[in-house]
Amino acid sequence: MTHKARKRFGQNFLHDSGVIRRIVSAISPSPGERLVEIGPGQGAITKELLRVAGRMDAVELDRDLIEPLARVCGGLGELHIHCADALKFDFCQLAAGDQSLRIVGNLPYNISTPILFRLIGQLGCIQDMHFMLQKEVVDRMAAEPGSKVYGRLSVMLQVKCAIMPLFDIGSGAFKPAPKVDSAFVRLQPHPKPVVQIDDDVSFARVVTQAFAQRRKTLRNSLRELIDADGIQALGIDPAIRAERLTLGEFAALANAVALEH
Repeated sequence: MTHKARKRFGQNFLHDSGVIRRIVSAISPSPGERLVEIGPGQGAITKELLRVAGRMDAVELDRDLIEPLARVCGGLGELHIHCADALKFDFCQLAAGDQSLRIVGNLPYNISTPILFRLIGQLGCIQDMHFMLQKEVVDRMAAEPGSKVYGRLSVMLQVKCAIMPLFDIGSGAFKPAPKVDSAFVRLQPHPKPVVQIDDDVSFARVVTQAFAQRRKTLRNSLRELIDADGIQALGIDPAIRAERLTLGEFAALANAVALEH
């Protein structure tokens, strides 16, 4: 399949057969599972998953890739291609009965974070997710409190999923080669909440506000939502920065804010 990668779609096509084998092995698909690939591109991963699973869905925005993708995967299994924007797509419509989705993708660097946030809003129908992402993004996703890269993305994802970086992928595995390295990561939705969150909107607001200006202390970054005495009453030092807070402490702050508002 010859197709020039388009910068506006953030396309970098995977071509390294060794990396593809590692990806398929990590996903470990089985026949009958509901696999969904975001951005199948030229079908490098799609072909190998389809050979094993026998059936899968793919969500692709670039119309020019639809027909070549169908052709290259013809005879390998039942591929349902949805020409759609993953940022607007209702993934849960693809789940069947009590069968949840296994989502896979080489996510475009420029929209990876918005896609991740959209998917954590649809976790009720998702079994797990495996993505290739910019390594720096995976590092932020998996970061622990106290790390310089621990931030809003870390907290909002970790409260919903276990984040498991699996292996790094060099830029040479893609065409065109991106200027950064990538990593392959698994997101496994928590079977039950890891912390008690009374109101998701308040939680998202507190996390966003706390990290809006990273160098500010909680006393200053959250003063529109909760005062220093209120923070102190939760056993949290108002003089520390957001990057020091655990998921439980963010939840405690958010629950207190939800009560006040």
